[in-house]
Amino acid sequence: MDNMKTGMDLASQKKAEEDGKEEEKSKSKKLGGIRTMPFILANEICDRFAASGFHSNMITYLTRELNMPLVQASNILTNFGGTASFTPLIGALIADSFAGRFWTIIVGSVIYELGLVSITISAVLPSLRPPPCPTQENCQAASTFQLWILYISLLLTSLGTGGIRPCVVTFAADQFDMDKSSAARSGKWNFFNWYYFSMGIATLTALTVVVYVQDNVGWGWGLGIPTIAMAISIIAFLIGSTLYRKLKPGGSPLIRLAQVIVAAVKKRKEIAPEDPKLLYQNKELDAAISVHGRLVHSDQYKWFDRAAIVTESEATNSNPPSLWRLATVHRVEELKTIIRMLPIWAAGILLVTSSSHQHSFTIQQARTMDRHLSHSFEIPPASLSIFGILTMLSGLVLYERLFVPFAKRFTGNPSGVTCLQRMGIGFTVNILATIVASFVEMKRKAVAANHHLLDDPNAIIPIRVFWLVPQFCLHGIAEVFMSVGHLEFLYDQSPESMRSTAAALYWIATSVGNYIGTLLVSLVHEYTGEKNNWLPDRNLNRGRLEYYYWLVSGIQVVNLVYYIICAWLYTYKPLEEVKEEGGEFHENKISQNGSELARNETA
Repeated sequence: MDNMKTGMDLASQKKAEEDGKEEEKSKSKKLGGIRTMPFILANEICDRFAASGFHSNMITYLTRELNMPLVQASNILTNFGGTASFTPLIGALIADSFAGRFWTIIVGSVIYELGLVSITISAVLPSLRPPPCPTQENCQAASTFQLWILYISLLLTSLGTGGIRPCVVTFAADQFDMDKSSAARSGKWNFFNWYYFSMGIATLTALTVVVYVQDNVGWGWGLGIPTIAMAISIIAFLIGSTLYRKLKPGGSPLIRLAQVIVAAVKKRKEIAPEDPKLLYQNKELDAAISVHGRLVHSDQYKWFDRAAIVTESEATNSNPPSLWRLATVHRVEELKTIIRMLPIWAAGILLVTSSSHQHSFTIQQARTMDRHLSHSFEIPPASLSIFGILTMLSGLVLYERLFVPFAKRFTGNPSGVTCLQRMGIGFTVNILATIVASFVEMKRKAVAANHHLLDDPNAIIPIRVFWLVPQFCLHGIAEVFMSVGHLEFLYDQSPESMRSTAAALYWIATSVGNYIGTLLVSLVHEYTGEKNNWLPDRNLNRGRLEYYYWLVSGIQVVNLVYYIICAWLYTYKPLEEVKEEGGEFHENKISQNGSELARNETA
């Protein structure tokens, strides 16, 4: 009787567990979907609006309201911009390791809001700013306390960005089953179209409305509007919290890379077998991280193959192997893939370095030029960025509609060009944009000299501000090729389980580039003398900004040569896919540039 009772209890317990799993699965199916998009997109739109409105004109706030010298103000913004580009890696690791994307977004948004609130208060209270200095001569600098308010505000926004930037798009994608049907894939395409369109509209609105308010109404409202927008984004995101599908964090992929390195070091004295098929493979162990195909063995960086050597003791041991001593071929190839990508990724650093301060300098140039559209209306200097954004948005459409079909005729590539070729075109266009910027600066100063205005830093030079538009348009075109191509490369060539981390690498390149840009500007300012300084503190008319542009153009040319060499030597990752065709399973080994390497039929 006792045995019978125990059996019934076990059966009941098993049935309860199955019912619980079915209920959890059914509940999971009801969550997510298209109905969550208004809340997620509202959060991202308000966040992008706040970020664009806050950062786009900050150089004016620092130089005009806090009376900072140009180089110091530009370096501060670049340094904190670098920090904001580094923190997404930390945010991605926190989200993947233990916190999950939902709570990482919430905490990041709150921290960002605190930063906006603190700098808005400093813009409203006169005691937190130095006295006004309309002449921009012999100005009283901001006190240490006032500077600390600024630094804390910028630091909070940088930290908040780290929680938002790497998680929102991925969290939105979590709401759909992207791989289960063509409809889902179509939904994915539609989502990303709407996403980028919405972000472009939010940025354009901020660059027109918010910047106009900052320049013509006041900085209290000019910073208050982004602060209010960010608060709305948090509320909108929380309202939809009961509808979201919240995936559990699956652990950091960086730990797997560390395990391969440690295992290879421990087995550094072992000799790898000549036949790579003898290396350790475990499809079940790698199932969760190789959904769309396993990476196959490659002959590069063979030293790391030691991590997959199966020793005699490991072969006879029936217990699961320690991943800190034995790694699968797929995991070893993940590390190799990341190492192969790094030289290409690094090429983006000097590109950011060369353009890190251009936005700040261009705003200062625009402030000295005729910006009238009518007798009573002037274009705010920071609003000139809309020409670059409009060029980028229209360029993305034209790229797909015109460039890809045209290039496909010559290359035979369904995408027109590879992502590496796309990046190379972007590098080239960016060099052209910097050269154009140098000629425009020479023209601006020539007009100032003809009208005897070189010694007046506040004079409006009789030259139309639209001379600056071509360089903004060229930067927009370069972004269509370089920035999108860079992200495409990182996404396609990274292991599928590390795509979030690879996206964070994009922001790390931006971060490092900004820091190097700060060093470059500081050295130029320090060593080009006081009398003919290339980057003077107050009077840009007496500077040699065009020399600085020639310098960074030369850096970009060297970087382009480096990139071409790296792209020429780059080996696309080989991937093993299993597909069902006509009732039979086919195992294909393909290269990620689209070429098929091998094909084996199995029953």
